[in-house]
Amino acid sequence: MEGGFHGGTTDGSAFRQCFSLLWNNPYVLRLAFSAGIGGLLFGYDTGVISGALLYVRDDFKSVDRNTVLQETIVSMAIAGAIIGAAIGGWMNDRYGRRTAILMADFLFFIGAVIMAASPGPSLLIVGRVFVGLGVGMASMTSPLYISEASPAKIRGALVSTNGFLITGGQFLSYLINLAFTKAPGTWRWMLGVAGVPALVQFLLMLFLPESPRWLYRKGRSEEAERILRKIYSPNEVEAEIQDLKDSVEAEIKEKQSSEKISMIKLLKTKTVRRGLYAGVGLQVFQQFVGINTVMYYSPSIVQLAGFASNETALLLSLVTAGLNALGSIVSIYFIDRTGRKKLLVISLFGVVISLGLLSGVFHETTSHSPLVSTKTTQLNAYTCPDYSLARETASWDCMKCLKASSPDCGFCASAANKLFPGECLVSNDTVKDLCLGEDRLWYTRGCPSKFGWLALIGLALYIIFFSPGMGTVPWIVNSEIYPLRYRGVCGGIAATANWVSNLVVAQSFLSLTQSIGPSWTFLIFGLISIVALMFVLICVPETKGLPIEEIEQMLENKALHLKFWEKRADTSEKGQGA
Repeated sequence: MEGGFHGGTTDGSAFRQCFSLLWNNPYVLRLAFSAGIGGLLFGYDTGVISGALLYVRDDFKSVDRNTVLQETIVSMAIAGAIIGAAIGGWMNDRYGRRTAILMADFLFFIGAVIMAASPGPSLLIVGRVFVGLGVGMASMTSPLYISEASPAKIRGALVSTNGFLITGGQFLSYLINLAFTKAPGTWRWMLGVAGVPALVQFLLMLFLPESPRWLYRKGRSEEAERILRKIYSPNEVEAEIQDLKDSVEAEIKEKQSSEKISMIKLLKTKTVRRGLYAGVGLQVFQQFVGINTVMYYSPSIVQLAGFASNETALLLSLVTAGLNALGSIVSIYFIDRTGRKKLLVISLFGVVISLGLLSGVFHETTSHSPLVSTKTTQLNAYTCPDYSLARETASWDCMKCLKASSPDCGFCASAANKLFPGECLVSNDTVKDLCLGEDRLWYTRGCPSKFGWLALIGLALYIIFFSPGMGTVPWIVNSEIYPLRYRGVCGGIAATANWVSNLVVAQSFLSLTQSIGPSWTFLIFGLISIVALMFVLICVPETKGLPIEEIEQMLENKALHLKFWEKRADTSEKGQGA
């Protein structure tokens, strides 16, 4: 899922030092790994619902053709995450990072049990809310704990592992989905397994200490120093203890002054206002270019492209999850070499092309679907009533058949070739089994198409371009663009904008594909991507390698760097020449 906290950038040497912890200081690695399971939970929940939804639809007929209910099952976890993130911020400050992680695990475990045991969609939604609360708390607390319990030299690399675990969790969820496709209860196992890592993290965290920074802030300096002596070598620890004291004192002073900050004051401060335009805009566009439609509904999209089998849809969706995980690694290599703005532009340019390809493919898929056969077969007794009552049946094709609603109908493809005319039949389990029993394919989501593989290429290209740029850069820009005094509150506003946008997209995607079709839906995302590209060129400054003072000066003077491919002139020289 593209949402939550992403750590700052780092380089290869820091990662090499991380690996050396295996023998130099395994205690630090234990702290980071234990807290990082929160990222794994975050990613797992994002990916697992995309596959589980296929089987939830099969089990609950009230869900099968009710796209709003399907969207609600997906998006209630996001709504819970918004609330969980807000509660998590308060709990982090009041009770500590370790306690917040334990509470997140408890909520996640309870949610997994409720989902696995759900007798109907209502209780399933309740379970999704519980899981969302846990995800929201873990998404902000896990990287914070890792950051505050890591040596400064490798802090960025260790926090970045949280991002890897998020995408790794998404990839793992697709593997788990595939493993349980033949098991009794399919989706119950898929959703219930999420409780295992939550329980493991809960048990691990019981035996780990609180964050040393939080302990210092609460006046428990002796406990904090005892933990720091385990984290740092003897020749470094005294300097780190002093740095922590100074940092906490400065943070307390900053918090005292920031309490007087109001929204009106934020918007009246030119540098903050312009920073918010860029930061919040990037977070909103990250979601509105459609990334989480791919992560939440990837198997459903594959079925719309003409792949009928649930197992095939899950297997092919595994490619997108793998590419997303790979993209987060690629981003670390390019972000400080290419620059934030250039990477965003390249990313969005590729996203526009990919969405254009998807729109074109789905247009061809829906406008050239196989016709309904007029031949007599043993399945004619189950012919769709709407087709039987139609005056003009010559124009009936697979797409028209699937839109029939009194009752719902499905398309049984030709045994000779799925692109040949097939039969439009009543959609129920009996008819489905009869169709499959004749070695034919049964379609209720999309129609047979020779363009299906092009849709998979479009999805793969979309992830390849999105993940290294729009997937990570908005979080990095938001960590750099605001003045220090306003960074906490502005970062919170931007993160909230991301979650809310995520909720809007997740709650509307399936309804859009049903009402206007997948082709127009992806075209809308493509047009939004073009607007996002213009926004980046005009409103987002390049923050690569710039000190905060220069970023503030750039925002103050509105020195927008439209020609992003040209090397930036020295700001101080411009000031002297003015």
